[in-house]
Amino acid sequence: MPDTTTPTSPVVDELEPIYGERAHRRYGLAAINQLMHAVQSGALARAADLPPTLVVAALLHDIGHMVHTLGEHPAAAGIDDRHEDMGARWLARHFGPAVTEPVRLHVAAKRYLCATEPGYFASLSFDSVESLELQGGPMTDTETADFERQRYWRDAVALRRIDEQAKDPNGPLPPFAEFRKDIEQALALSPSR
Repeated sequence: MPDTTTPTSPVVDELEPIYGERAHRRYGLAAINQLMHAVQSGALARAADLPPTLVVAALLHDIGHMVHTLGEHPAAAGIDDRHEDMGARWLARHFGPAVTEPVRLHVAAKRYLCATEPGYFASLSFDSVESLELQGGPMTDTETADFERQRYWRDAVALRRIDEQAKDPNGPLPPFAEFRKDIEQALALSPSR
């Protein structure tokens, strides 16, 4: 009898335990955990009809929080965990820049929006405000111009807007496994490693 199960890639096999075992920690000070934030981010990216690479970037943008050993809320101790860089490096083992660059730039996008969009700062969650100072505060004019020269800056801004919205305990919460197809599509769109 032929095997009818869908084969998964090694990255899917690696991601599922991370999100199944380590993502149940609280997400900063929000009323949700890391897994809820991840799947809600992915669902919002899908609902916005974004490409699979950006859906996966939204889904996995905070993986850096789950692959470090600094605890649940390092910002409370005055530590910037640089999760955006750690996450982008981790993801770069499997995905190309259409996934990794928005992840790497999503904190910079928060700083950018605080500097360029009136009212954006007031929309931030308490934990985003708390970490903003550690991350450098709103960008200067020079930093803003440099950010806009980044190839994926617009994708990072789209991801950042999703990031802030995806903290609703009553928002969409599909199972992580539902994103397997998006992950496989993003892998197919990534350059060979």
